[in-house]
Amino acid sequence: MIKIEIKEGENIERALKRYKRKHRNVQVMQNIRANQYFTKKSVKRRQELQKATYIQSLKDSQDI
Repeated sequence: MIKIEIKEGENIERALKRYKRKHRNVQVMQNIRANQYFTKKSVKRRQELQKATYIQSLKDSQDI
């Protein structure tokens, strides 16, 4: 469970923004969506490799 402590005099909108950021970082919704159906280990590994190559190509293009 994610807890956000609101500091004295802090704007509620700022606290909501912090909550949303923490919620995104925990990846609750991504895990729920991923567990809705079974994916084989080979498919997961292939997706991880594709993601890694994509990220590497982005980093390489920034270096140029």
